[in-house]
Amino acid sequence: MGNRGMEDLIPLINKLQDAFSSIGQSCNLDLPQIAVVGGQSAGKSSVLENFVGRDFLPRGNGIVTRRPLILQLVNSKAEYAEFLHCKGRKFVDFEEVRLEIEAETDRITGSNKGISPIPINLRVYSPNVLNLTLIDLPGMTKVAVGDQPHDIEHQIRDMLMQFITKESCLVLAVTPANMDLANSDALKIAKEVDPQGLRTIGVITKLDLMDEGTDARDILENKLLPLRRGYIGVVNRSQKDIDGKKDIRAALAAERKFFLSHPAYRHIAERMGTPHLQKTLNQQLTNHIRDTLPGLRSKLQSQLLSLEKEVEEYKNFRPDDPTRKTKALLQMVQQFGVDFEKCIEGSGDQVDTSNLSGGAKINRIFHERFPFELVKMEFDEKELRKEISYAIKNIHGVRTGLFTPDLAFEAIVKKQIIKLKEPCLKCIDLVIQELINTVRQCTNKLGSYPRLREETERIVTTYVRERDSKTKDQVLLLIDIELSYINTNHEDFIGFANAQQRTLSQLLDSRVQVIRRGWLTINISIMKGGSKDYWFVLTAESLSWYKDEEEKEKKYMLPLDNLKLRDVEKGFMSSKHVFAIFNTEQRNVYKDLRQIELACDTQEDVDSWKASFLRAGVYPEKDQSEDAMNPSDTVSMDPQLERQVETIRNLVDSYIGIVNKSIRDLMPKTIMHLMINSAKDFIHSELLAYLYSAADQGSLMEESAEQAQRRDEMLRMYHALKEALVLIGDISTTTVSVPLPPPVDDSWITNKLPLSQQLTKLSNFIRESGGISPLHLCAAVHCG
Repeated sequence: MGNRGMEDLIPLINKLQDAFSSIGQSCNLDLPQIAVVGGQSAGKSSVLENFVGRDFLPRGNGIVTRRPLILQLVNSKAEYAEFLHCKGRKFVDFEEVRLEIEAETDRITGSNKGISPIPINLRVYSPNVLNLTLIDLPGMTKVAVGDQPHDIEHQIRDMLMQFITKESCLVLAVTPANMDLANSDALKIAKEVDPQGLRTIGVITKLDLMDEGTDARDILENKLLPLRRGYIGVVNRSQKDIDGKKDIRAALAAERKFFLSHPAYRHIAERMGTPHLQKTLNQQLTNHIRDTLPGLRSKLQSQLLSLEKEVEEYKNFRPDDPTRKTKALLQMVQQFGVDFEKCIEGSGDQVDTSNLSGGAKINRIFHERFPFELVKMEFDEKELRKEISYAIKNIHGVRTGLFTPDLAFEAIVKKQIIKLKEPCLKCIDLVIQELINTVRQCTNKLGSYPRLREETERIVTTYVRERDSKTKDQVLLLIDIELSYINTNHEDFIGFANAQQRTLSQLLDSRVQVIRRGWLTINISIMKGGSKDYWFVLTAESLSWYKDEEEKEKKYMLPLDNLKLRDVEKGFMSSKHVFAIFNTEQRNVYKDLRQIELACDTQEDVDSWKASFLRAGVYPEKDQSEDAMNPSDTVSMDPQLERQVETIRNLVDSYIGIVNKSIRDLMPKTIMHLMINSAKDFIHSELLAYLYSAADQGSLMEESAEQAQRRDEMLRMYHALKEALVLIGDISTTTVSVPLPPPVDDSWITNKLPLSQQLTKLSNFIRESGGISPLHLCAAVHCG
């Protein structure tokens, strides 16, 4: 058979197969193996059981083999079986093996005769077998039965193709002798993937069931539909023998007797039968492995290099070594601190290209979301003027005031400053939530140690929430400081004398100012042209949209007078977020539409556009409840009072602008100092001490079961790859082997007619000639 190294190569391939399957990978290696194909009831299961010498495969009607069975035969003194999915359990009773195959098949495919390409790995140790690896595949069928899907034929064909198209796979084509060889499904599919016949081995079963007076001598002598590796005949147990539990050893003896006593087969009896088939397959698989060694070696080396870096930390791993645990703990905490800082400060490595997160999202909260919340507080003009009017009247009391009272200005300003507390606190809450999300994201790398991850997340999150209250107290203190002194001497404050004049000039300047540009989708019904994207330009007095951003072809310009915003629910089939613009005087806004629906990709874009509309003086719709007061209470008829209200209104607008500018500047600084920078310092300097006080080192560094299993499987694969490379390197290139037979000369089959047509022609020739002689037979074959 060859030297020791070559004999050990088949078990090595088995070991690699197990190592890769155990972690759900094929490792991108096409390992040399033998796939058994054939039609239903062709006798594939009986051939495999004869190899083992035991009944262990499920039997029945229809498709019995519904998942690939990778059968690894290992020559051993003891006899037992093992499943890869039942690690550590040895099956001595082969009836239990059959039940386990059925149960494992149903676990994936269910009990409705469906199929699955996920293989079952079974290894059989026995003194009666030679080292061999075979894959038992579902029998080919043409008609779905029971609950099978209607395309069951194509599903099975696709599954077979997954295995037999690989150049490293030998094809064992099983065909019963009592069917026309030209109609063999196994040979047909083998011919598709192996047209030269380099990888196909023919097996003829049920020779004892052929009609009396017929035999398969020409097939077995490789004269009919020749194969380069030839055909081997076997005789399996009949259904009666199987039902009667006939011993396989007795069946093998009967098979031997059949070939020796049959006049058509006795001259080739030494090349027939299950033992010879097993030896042939062992030799040919060994030869095949040797032929594929160069390619296999290069693939193994490639896989080993890809694993080297990942396995490096596992090579000298000792789970209970306290020094290892200390080192790992320090490294984990240090890495967590680095990751947290990178998430906040930004980093060029491992950039998230799908979503904003960490520091980028906090920056957006500081400079987009928080200013938007402040802008949303724009005053209700009617309500504000009413408050100013009441303040002036209440300050004057029974007297008629000649001058605009500054106390009214101060009272209104303080009331507006107090309103800043809500958006400031909301901003802190948003930053807190993003910080906690960042902590969770950074602790994902600690997943190998569940307790360490849990404690780290708990400690840092608790610290961040403690800083939450301190930061909010500081921000509220900033607002109280603004309330404590109204600085009317501020350089940006317009002053009483210039209030009206300066406000008018600013208003004129703002009329030409572009507030925002960008793409929006106008939602229009399909009957009116459907939704379209346009380039929008918003100024202080109009909303225009163009065909594209070059702004050459203007589609429409809409004045902002009497316009307001309202929310619109997102459509069931739409992924976009929508808001609408409408006219408060019930006029059409665009063509015959009472409102325009504008759509954005995200809610953040909607909020940002709303903020821009607020700056342009287009406010959200509010519930307009009628005031209970008389018109005379809300609309003053006193021109002097109206002038005082207008003056204070402009002064309030100017001063609140100063306060907002100051708060927008101080809020990010306060949050960064008291919360974010403080959290970074805590992680770098105090987290380790908190971890040690929270739990002992041993429990903190307890590995997860998944991590331990992953490490074991990784090391197992790594060592299997190294062992394979060492063994391949030791194999002698002069190994004794049986060379592949030369190509078969089948030129005598004229025009390669199908067997059925050849037999029909031969039959007609004999009938017409009235008999047959050796000479006539040669003429018939020659003439086709």
